[in-house]
Amino acid sequence: MEIRVLRYFLEIARAGNMSRAAETLHVSQPTLSKQMKELEEELGRKLFRRGSVGITLTDEGMLLRKRAEDIVEMVDKTTDEFHALDVVMGGEVYIGCAESHQIKYLAQIIKEFREKYPLFRYHLTSGNTEQVTERLDRGLIDFAVIVEPPNLSKYNYIEVPETNTWGLVMKKNDPLASKSRIEIDDLIGRPIICSAQAMQVDIPRWCGEKADMLDLSGTINLAYNGSVFVREGVGYMLSFDHLIDTGVDSPLTFRPLSPPLDTKMYVIWKKHQVFTPIAGLLIDEIKRKLN
Repeated sequence: MEIRVLRYFLEIARAGNMSRAAETLHVSQPTLSKQMKELEEELGRKLFRRGSVGITLTDEGMLLRKRAEDIVEMVDKTTDEFHALDVVMGGEVYIGCAESHQIKYLAQIIKEFREKYPLFRYHLTSGNTEQVTERLDRGLIDFAVIVEPPNLSKYNYIEVPETNTWGLVMKKNDPLASKSRIEIDDLIGRPIICSAQAMQVDIPRWCGEKADMLDLSGTINLAYNGSVFVREGVGYMLSFDHLIDTGVDSPLTFRPLSPPLDTKMYVIWKKHQVFTPIAGLLIDEIKRKLN
């Protein structure tokens, strides 16, 4: 199975049309069709459903698409890393990030870092701790910024100085907005939107067994999308402060929890990890700035 053929397959999957994919790839349609037929024969599975209006993927094709995306991404990252070995002035660094205003520390460091290394480029991927650590373990990112204590048997880490304060995001005209702080009894019977990670780890730290009394109406992994649901009256969102616009022109407001609930943030990377020169320099800069 060649990387080139996997790239062809992914372009067909994206285009949903053999002719358009052939144009994008600058190959003839017969050549592309032949490559896909040989790929199906190699795998012993049909990958496409060919209809009058285009091409769709079979279940086997969907599985291959997910695997092919990971393989191609890893190949591209590895290629970038080897190119970077000779480029001291720059290179590519891949970072997984949880949502938090503490990312400001990383942004400040990267701003100064790019002044020293103008050919440096960064690639941020957002997600919860499970999502970004999975990418870290698979070698798809160089390091991660998470909001959960790291697994010390697997990762080295640096603690970010400040903490994230938990609270409730709601409409400004909601009765709960009259309170300066939100207690667990205020939430019982109300539809709650929250990340699955928070409901498993953070919220039980705050309210103990009463967490089971909450009406978790839905889970999110991006606070902005959750805020849209709050704005539309779907529910109330438990989230960090400073993630959502609650200014004068916003219909939303934020109230901290009582008793207070805070979460630390950590920069982590795999133990015994071999960095590219530019990634190693960036980690050294983060250590210097945050320690």
